[in-house]
Amino acid sequence: MAQTDETAAPTEGGRPAARRFWRTGGRRRGTWRRGWVLAVLAGLTAGLLAFHSSVPNAVGNLGSLLETFLPWLGLAVPVLLVLALLRRSALALVAVLLPAVVWLNLFGGLLTDKSTGKGDFTVLTHNVAAGNTDPAGTVRMLNASGAQVIALEELAGGAVGTYGKGLAAGYPYHVVEGTVGLWSKYPISDTRVVDIKIGWTRAFRTTVTTGQGPLAVYVAHLPSVRVKFDGGFTAGQRDVSAQALGDAIEAEPLKKVLLLGDLNGTMNDRSLAPITAQMRSAQGAAGDGFGFSWPAGFPLARIDQILSKGGLQPTDSRALPADGSDHLAVAADYRY
Repeated sequence: MAQTDETAAPTEGGRPAARRFWRTGGRRRGTWRRGWVLAVLAGLTAGLLAFHSSVPNAVGNLGSLLETFLPWLGLAVPVLLVLALLRRSALALVAVLLPAVVWLNLFGGLLTDKSTGKGDFTVLTHNVAAGNTDPAGTVRMLNASGAQVIALEELAGGAVGTYGKGLAAGYPYHVVEGTVGLWSKYPISDTRVVDIKIGWTRAFRTTVTTGQGPLAVYVAHLPSVRVKFDGGFTAGQRDVSAQALGDAIEAEPLKKVLLLGDLNGTMNDRSLAPITAQMRSAQGAAGDGFGFSWPAGFPLARIDQILSKGGLQPTDSRALPADGSDHLAVAADYRY
């Protein structure tokens, strides 16, 4: 008499039980009835992505905090997908499509390389950090970058001399105001401080005369933000400074304008709208990927920005390798 294998998967009509679950038994047990919690979570994720601007800033600036790290909300999609498969819930699987579609609509365009090649000139901005562990290495990186215009933020104390001496040969024109500076291969003129309402100088504008014509170049380092348990996302002073900087750029008489700097905020952050509503991101228009710049060890957000208005055409945008700063330098090519 043949011996049976009692450990084999039970069958019905020659079909394994797992297959029967999805084809017949699953319906009997309600594949469309379970997984409601996962479906609700998927709906909430889609809602936060689609209506992030509706999340109020009244309590702890939660809206701006969400918008700073908004792309990372997409990580919920693969997590929910795996849980839906483990739960064997058709309802949850369908629901997961909602945040996936919304995320792709918001950020899918950033996943492709939009570079169109070399422009007329290259600009670079870098928060070199007051506590830079290798300023000499940063100077070498800047000199090798190929940029014609370099903006530096968080120039502290003796660091001004270090960068000034290290960049002098390749960049004969420079200006430093407070803790921000600009080094250029092109002549610069008509420099003036921009008051961003913090009591000391962290922003200025200057005219850079390129081979194709003049540019108004703004260099800025907006106030830092903090995430505190008792105060939420403390960005009030940053927001006041963003409004002041936006007003100055809007009043700029020159048509072609560049803004280089550490804005301590992303293009998604509504609080930077006084700036971002009138300017175009080089990374968004000509970059490849998100171009995250901070923190350097594991970049989570692009808070270092290169923005333009007045018909300047970005042709490439990129983040540079890490140096001794806690930020990555970012560069962009432009066609005048």
